[in-house]
Amino acid sequence: MIIQEVNNQKTEKTFLDVPRKIYKTDPNWTCPLDNEIKDIFNVTRNKKLEFGEAIRWVLLSEKGELLGRIAAFYDKRRAFKQKPYAGGTGFFECVNNFEAAKLLFDTAKEWLTQKGMEAMDGPINFGENFIHQGLLIDGFMPQGYGMPYNKTYYQTLFENYGFRSYFEMYSYHLDLTQPLPPRQVKFAKHIAQKEQFQFDHFRFQNYEKYLNDIIDIYNSVWSNFHDDYIPLDFDEMKKMMLEAKPVLKEEFIWFMYDGDKPIGLLVTFPDINQILNKLNGKMDLWGKLKFIFTKLTTKITRARLLVAGILPDYQKTGVISGAYIRMIEELRKNGIQELESGWVGEYNPTVNKLYALLGADQAKTHVTFRYLFDREMPFKRFMME
Repeated sequence: MIIQEVNNQKTEKTFLDVPRKIYKTDPNWTCPLDNEIKDIFNVTRNKKLEFGEAIRWVLLSEKGELLGRIAAFYDKRRAFKQKPYAGGTGFFECVNNFEAAKLLFDTAKEWLTQKGMEAMDGPINFGENFIHQGLLIDGFMPQGYGMPYNKTYYQTLFENYGFRSYFEMYSYHLDLTQPLPPRQVKFAKHIAQKEQFQFDHFRFQNYEKYLNDIIDIYNSVWSNFHDDYIPLDFDEMKKMMLEAKPVLKEEFIWFMYDGDKPIGLLVTFPDINQILNKLNGKMDLWGKLKFIFTKLTTKITRARLLVAGILPDYQKTGVISGAYIRMIEELRKNGIQELESGWVGEYNPTVNKLYALLGADQAKTHVTFRYLFDREMPFKRFMME
């Protein structure tokens, strides 16, 4: 087997082609856009690379057949905050061959060791963790936009190498063609009528104000979960929202306020995988024309709740249910029949309980694994402080 670093157009094309080979006959898989994956490793497009490094490899047979790929990365702002110093590995794809997987993992481990790392977490993304994060171990069905999909045997490859579950993330599915539990609807409407709380949805006309609200809420909530949390950057968020504008629905993104204070948010995107599954990752001129045609002729019936957050002091007020009900009403008006809420960390009992009360089914489980380079070091799973 031959492992090659991705360092030119040819090897980058190979990196992008590996999953197309592995999932060629798998109807559940939707190929991410090539340019989206490229941007993650482009320092001019991903500002986080200014604070770390990322590298990619592809694995070929002696005959030049595609066998696998992997990436490794670390963020200096996060990696050295606490022991063990942990880098990341992601974008792993591999044929069902442990020796091939081992070579990929060994290569990532060796590089991370040279950079001073003592552990590697994966599969993770060099960027925000609401896309391309985690290994699917339960719920092998068509995935919502940004939610990883992989072969069932990947779990065995990770665990046989020595990775252990660091934490689990759950995705919930809600059938919007069915009524919500009456008791929860009544409670949510009661909360929504309280003068203390206000609800509003995103508007591009005043997008800077709402982006700042997203950043304030997100940073406040997630810094409470993670000691090594890196705050969201306004320019990165602006770039993401403006690029998503052609498919974004303003009424799918809701904010909660206590007076003028932003206290919570729900960020939902139409599941554009129902369009992207026709493009095979290509967004060249022909791909753009195909995207426009498919968008005009395909009714998007699914949506994905990317982010749900409420400030700690308001988590027991029920205010998030008031926003949730309003968002559901807008989703139904726009023909959405199924809502995927994911992912929710196992360490977040408040949101897990909310989805269960609303009648959502826990449909998928993703795992973020950790591998300790010192095999004698005690292993500790992630726990919220």
